[in-house]
Parts: sequence; structure tokens; C-alpha cells
Amino acid sequence: MGSIPIPIAIPIPNRAPGGTSGSDAAWNDSEGRLAPEGLERTFAAVFGLSDRHWFLGAVLLYGVAALFGVLVWRHGFRRDNRALYGLLWAGFAMHTLALVARGVSLSRCPIRNLYEATTFLLWTIAVAYLLVGVVRQVRFLGVFVAPLLLGVGVFALMPALDAPEAGTRLVPGWKSLHATFILLAYGAFGLGALTGGMYLMEANTLKNHKARAMASLLPPITRVEAVTGGSLLAGVGLLTAGLVTGVFYLKAAKGSYLSTDPFVVYSALTWLMYAGMVVARWRFDQRGRRLALGAVAGFAFLLLTFWGIYLLSGLHRASASTGTAPVPARITLTTR
Repeated sequence: MGSIPIPIAIPIPNRAPGGTSGSDAAWNDSEGRLAPEGLERTFAAVFGLSDRHWFLGAVLLYGVAALFGVLVWRHGFRRDNRALYGLLWAGFAMHTLALVARGVSLSRCPIRNLYEATTFLLWTIAVAYLLVGVVRQVRFLGVFVAPLLLGVGVFALMPALDAPEAGTRLVPGWKSLHATFILLAYGAFGLGALTGGMYLMEANTLKNHKARAMASLLPPITRVEAVTGGSLLAGVGLLTAGLVTGVFYLKAAKGSYLSTDPFVVYSALTWLMYAGMVVARWRFDQRGRRLALGAVAGFAFLLLTFWGIYLLSGLHRASASTGTAPVPARITLTTR
């Protein structure tokens, strides 16, 4: 009688999309062992919902806010509407719980696949609006922000976007800060694009002598232009912080402060584009229609190119996109 050891690899799922169901376990990809689930189980026990459930609730509230925004449009933008602002606050709270639940379940910053990046980008747009909405005169932006959050949120809920990915080791702190600052900057640029579009609409209304019909429905055009410029300035500041933290991440992860990775080059060009708009506005008085066109065109460029460049990036894209991780195992056959 003899024993023949046969090494094989058994594929075991890293995690299921959604991440926080009570029966799923988070896997440590580097060692093939189950990671501690204490925080995840505590979160699930207290709230009883997965991160996708929380995000679905947020999208529904954004939808209610979008419908309510129609009433605001009909009655005019000039009045302070606390109900719309409150609805977006409620949606933002559920949205935040969705991100916290996902982060707790994965023990990392939840920005690793298309679903996570899209939901985080929407969260940054909501943050940008709620911060500027502290000033009552600019809360009218909620009429445009709510449909954007609703539309992109429905898109993000598509199951195919939440594909499980094999984990890679993160450099603590720097990578999460870098990703957070970059996406916050994109949120500010998105808000600037919304107000830029509103400016162009108002300018066209005035040009076609429809001012009387629309005067009670639209906010003052000077206020819209000011919000557009302020959003772009905030976005450039956040993008600068993202690039600086990215430099430290590169040094910690790769041993170098510079990289020719496509996404690094893309981010630098994005900074130059928006910094040029800001400098042109304050130094060369390029305001009004030109600034609005730049804000809309710049964000449209980001939306059309972001994921294509991301897929070309070996530095930012996850090292693997399969839902299983081979775990070594050994089976011994005994012969008589």
C-alpha cells in the first residue's frame, strides 16, 4: 500500500458582488485564508442591509428629489426650497452608509471596480452640492444634480459593473487618499459642468428675447457664473492634492516619484486643462460663455475618456479581474 500526493488548485471565490451579505466571507488573496469578519458581521447585524441595498435606497431618494425638482422648476428657482435640499441630504446619508458598508466588508477604500468608482464619484458630486448648498442662493442646483445622481445611479446598479476582482496589496494611506482627492475633484468638475450648462441655457434665453417668460424660473445668471468658476477652482485644488498624494504613493509602491503610466499622464493633462480655465478666468477675464463652454466640454471629455484610459493603465487597474482565486490544496490517494 502506498500514498501518492497530488497537488491541485481549487478555485474559491474572493467575494460576491455586494460584499456584505451575511454568508459571504472576505478572502485574504495573498495567503488564501479567511480574513476576520467581525466588523462586517457587526455592521450587518446592526443595520441588516447590504451595501447595494443602501445604495438602492439612495438612488430611490435621488429619484424622489428629481421629481420634486420638476415642481421647483415650475414655481421658479429664486425661492429657497428646503425640501429638495433635505431629500438630497437623506439620499446622501444612505449613499454614505453604502460606501461604509462596502469599505467595512472589504477592509479597504471601496474604489476597485467600475461599480465602486461610479458610486464614489456620485458621492463626491453629492458632497460638492451639499457643501455649496449651505448658501441658500445656490440650492437651485439641486434641480440639476438630482437627475444626474438618479441616472448614473441606475446605471451603476447594473450587476455586471460590480465584478469581483482579485486583491492587490495597497500602500496604506497614500493610495486611498490619492483616489479620494481625485474623485472629489471630478465631482467638483461635474458640478461646474452642470452650472455651465445652465449658464449657456440662460444666455441663449436672453439672446432670443425670452427673458420675461423665463425670468421667474431661472436664477440670476451672474450667480450661475460665480458657482461655475468656484467649482472649477475647488476641483483644481482637489486634483492638485490628488496628484501630490499620488507622487508619494508612487514612491512607496514603486520606489520612484515619476511614472509614464497612461493614467498618470492623463491626470496631469486634466490638471493643465482645468488650471488653464481657472487662470484664464481670473487673469485674463475669460468669463461668461467661454468659461461655461470650457466647463461643459472639459467634463464631457472626462466622461468619454476616463474608463478607456483606466483600462490602459497597468498601475491603476487591478492586477486580475476574475472572481476566483486558486487556493493550493493537496489530496492524497491511497493504493492497496
